[in-house]
Amino acid sequence: MQLSSTLSWLVDAAGDTPGADALLAEIGAHLVADGLPLAGGALTLAVPHPLIAQRTWLWRADSGEVIEAFGFVAGELATAPAASAPGDAGRRWLAELAAGVVHEDAVGSKPDGPLLSWIGPRPFTHREINELRDAARFAAAPLAALAARATLTAALAAYLGRRSAARLLAGPLRRDIGETIQAALLFADLRGFTALSESNPPSAVISALNAWFDRIAGPVHAFGGEVLKFMGDGVLAIFPVVEGAPRDACDAALRAVSAARVGMAHLDDARRREGLSPQPFGVALHLGEIFWGNIGAADRLDFTAIGPAVNLVSRLEGLCRPLGKTVLISGSFAAETGISLIPLGTHELRGIASPCPVFTVPED
Repeated sequence: MQLSSTLSWLVDAAGDTPGADALLAEIGAHLVADGLPLAGGALTLAVPHPLIAQRTWLWRADSGEVIEAFGFVAGELATAPAASAPGDAGRRWLAELAAGVVHEDAVGSKPDGPLLSWIGPRPFTHREINELRDAARFAAAPLAALAARATLTAALAAYLGRRSAARLLAGPLRRDIGETIQAALLFADLRGFTALSESNPPSAVISALNAWFDRIAGPVHAFGGEVLKFMGDGVLAIFPVVEGAPRDACDAALRAVSAARVGMAHLDDARRREGLSPQPFGVALHLGEIFWGNIGAADRLDFTAIGPAVNLVSRLEGLCRPLGKTVLISGSFAAETGISLIPLGTHELRGIASPCPVFTVPED
């Protein structure tokens, strides 16, 4: 039996497709070339993510365009497609496509696995339905591989961060594999966490920690940074310097801190209304070089950042309480930002050989 071009491609080349969007577009284009009357198609994958339950890619036969939508854990499908197609344009895209749809056929290997579906301008014939189902059977292996890659990538990104996950997947799984990069570092810590944890049940402590982490990690990610570690109630994040422009990284870190302070102020207001005490915190910012990669035991690795810059930023954060400041900034960081800062003099940092010029931001 001679295979159609679609089935031949699925056997010979589909496994090398870089992503779900390309796989859906390639299958659709081959099916159209084989004479199938398609208006569009959809591919849905479940992903292990704290917020996203599934990702769906939508393909249009007339233009070959693919957009993406998300199904969130709460069950509500994202109304705005991916950034390449703004929300209004995406809704028009779907409305135009749906207006010409007469029939839809969903095919997949199992109910909880990848789901591949096709829509046409007229009802599919029995022969066409059989061809679509043959394509789904041949697509099962590349779809399973794609789902496995998506699962691994999503899990690593959730626990390590997007950049760290990509770096880990691209390199060998061995100790000492990493690189030295320049980055703006952020170290933040709650005040009075020990007292909080000793005087409240674990559920209340976890709730307080999650609220704090949301308000510090959210702005970090929104302004292009990445959280590397949650350490008790502490957070270590980096804003990598890109194309030799440390000012951009430093200004992004400062904007993230400003947004975090606003978020914590709103959280403290809500806690006061519930009769709870506010949650003061300290943040330190520093610019320096770090080793970013694998360290650990022979058979148990961690992907993290180490180096004198990490030591300095953590020690600098320890000055927030004695200096009575929420935000402290090192001299190397201050030298690269265009934002007006307030000098606080030069201070000794525990375990750091040279005194550190220290700055802060206006408290308002």
